[in-house]
Order: sequence, then C-alpha cells, then structure tokens
Amino acid sequence: MASISNGSLEMTSLNVSAPDDMTELMEMTDEVSSLTLATQIFVGTFLSAIIILAVSGNILVCVAVLTDRNLRKIGNLYIVSLSFADMTLAGAVMTFALTNDLLEYWPFGAQFCDVWIAFDVLCSTASILNLCAISLDRYIHIKDPLRYGRLVTRRVVTLSIAAIWLMAVLVSFVPISLDLHRPPGRSAEPVDERGLPQCALDLTPLYAVVSSCISFYVPCVVMLAIYSRLYLYAKRHVESIKALTKPVMLGTIDGVAPPPACNRCHVSEGKAATTVGIIVGVFLVCYVPFFCVNIVAAFCKTCVPRLAFQTLSWFGYSNSSFNPIIYSIFNVEFREAFVRIFGKVRGAFVRLCQRAGVPTRPRQPSQCKSVSSMTRLSTGAVVVDLEVTTSERVTAI
Repeated sequence: MASISNGSLEMTSLNVSAPDDMTELMEMTDEVSSLTLATQIFVGTFLSAIIILAVSGNILVCVAVLTDRNLRKIGNLYIVSLSFADMTLAGAVMTFALTNDLLEYWPFGAQFCDVWIAFDVLCSTASILNLCAISLDRYIHIKDPLRYGRLVTRRVVTLSIAAIWLMAVLVSFVPISLDLHRPPGRSAEPVDERGLPQCALDLTPLYAVVSSCISFYVPCVVMLAIYSRLYLYAKRHVESIKALTKPVMLGTIDGVAPPPACNRCHVSEGKAATTVGIIVGVFLVCYVPFFCVNIVAAFCKTCVPRLAFQTLSWFGYSNSSFNPIIYSIFNVEFREAFVRIFGKVRGAFVRLCQRAGVPTRPRQPSQCKSVSSMTRLSTGAVVVDLEVTTSERVTAI
C-alpha cells in the first residue's frame, strides 16, 4: 500500500534527473513542500504512535505465547504468524511510508522502492490470510471441539502457515521482481513536476485486480461467512442454555426476582454479537476503502488524489495496530499473560531502582480477589459452573 503519485512524469521525457546532492534536494523540498512544519510534526507524531503501538503490541503477543505455558497451543501459532506479519509491516514498511509521506518524495533510491512495495504487498497479504486462517481455526474449534485435536495438528498448522507466506511471496516479490506490476513503457524512476524522485504504486489493471482478489476480496468473503456462522451457532448455543436453565414453575411470585442465569445468557449473547461486530467491523473499515481505491487507481490514474490514497493506505496499516488488541486482549488467557509480563517488567524496574538508590512507592494489596471470592460463593456452585461453560463457548469467537 505504497503512496500513489498522480501525474508523475518520466525522467526521459523531461530530460531531468534526480539531484545527486542530498543538501540540494533538501533545499528544493523545503521550497515546494505543501505541508507546514506544524502539520508535519502533528502527522509525524500521530503516525509514529501507530507504528510504535503496532511493533510493541505484536512483540508482546509473541513473548506471551513463547513464555506462557497456557498459550502454547497449536491454534496460537496462527496468532504468532499474524503478529510477525504485522510487526514486519510496521518496521519495514510503515516507517519508510512515514518518511515518504512527510517529505513528499522518495529519498531511498529507485531499487529500494520496488523492494519496499514488495514488502508492503507481502506483509499485508500475509496479515489478511492469517486473519482468515484464525477465523477458520476458531470455527472448527467451536463447531466440532471433539474432532478439533485430530483435524488441527501441528503439522497441519505448520503447513498452512507456510502456504500462507508462500502465497504472499507469489503475489508480491515474484511479479514485482519480474516487473510485471508496472504498465509497459513506464519508467522505473519517476519524478514529479518538481523534479523530485517518487516511489509510485503504478499498477497494471490486471495485477491490481488479481492481487486484490488474492490478498483481500477472497479472504474477506471467507471471513464474513465464517464469522456469520459462528455468531449463529453461538446464538443457538445460548438459546439452548436458556431452555435448560428455565425454571419449572407455573407462575412467578411477587417480589421474587428471576434466576440470574437467564440474565447471564442475555449478556453472553450480547457479548458474542459485540465481539463479532468489532472483529468484522474493524477489518472492513481498515481494508475495504483502500482495496476499492487501489483498483480504481489502476484503471484511472488521475481519479484518486494523492492525499486520499495516502490516508486510505494508513487506514490499512492501522489494522496491524488493532490486531493485537482484538485477537489477544479479548482472550482471557492472553490478558492474564500480559498482566504477568507487565508484573515481571515492573518488578525488574523496581529492583533496578532499588539498586540505584531511587525510592519507590510500596504496592498496596488489592481487595478485589477477596470480594470476587465472596461474590462467587454467594451465587452458588451450579450457577457459577453454568456461567463459565457458557462464557467459554461464546467468547471463544
């Protein structure tokens, strides 16, 4: 999702070349830049925060899976693969995209431009395909938990992850290295009207349609179908729990509240709908606008403004920051692992401060555990077991 350059001119037709002196190039940029210093600072700070969140969040997910025994499950290998793709996208793509968008020219050379675009397509495709694999894994786990262990083995997961990255390489590096993505007759080193070098995502209509279908449209349809079936299954499961826990009585006694289990079923059903809505909604909001505009730009080079293309590109990039939150924080085991990791980091920091002689505030004991235990005892064992079973099956989505 590199930046598009509308109206970029060929170097041969203008008979000009990019400045060799970096100082001269910086002076030219300062004279013709359309962004003020305040705008550059604000945009740079905001986009840098997205990059830092993507890198740190995905590193935290990988560390949690590697260090926590409860998370060393076969299915979590998909989450590790997703985190690696998003972390690579943030480090190898988003950082150079930020520089390119702020400076409004490409200072890293024409050869690295193709490498950067290839990494962009590679990581974005791998991220989306991993999201699709996660949805399929959860569907099998929820729909057929008894056969899940036989269907989803370590070998199956490893081969599927390898197939995901192989597909991403075939969509990105192979056609770009063979120069099949660029329309014939277009220069590999375009410049704009100011004579500054540009790294333009100038695609042929065929490559734009084929790569968009493989990287987004087909996985998107699969994810929508799977999560729709998951939500319907969870809804039927909650309704069956309601039927099993319905009290056997002809009427209600005035002043007596209904059993709390039914209310918990309504809460679980609403939580399932909210979780599925967040997963699908964030994915669609981040990627649909870009991939629609990407195809339009391939057929009509001047129909999409540069700023609009850059903004929609960063919408897609931001999904790499949301993935650790959506696919990990909503999971209780990941949440507990994160708390333990932060606790160890805090303990190490406190010990380091004590060795340095810096006074630290003693941690106050929390009363939440005792209150939670008292509440759990007062609700009754049958209701608690029912709540845990229902929550595990519904929130596994």
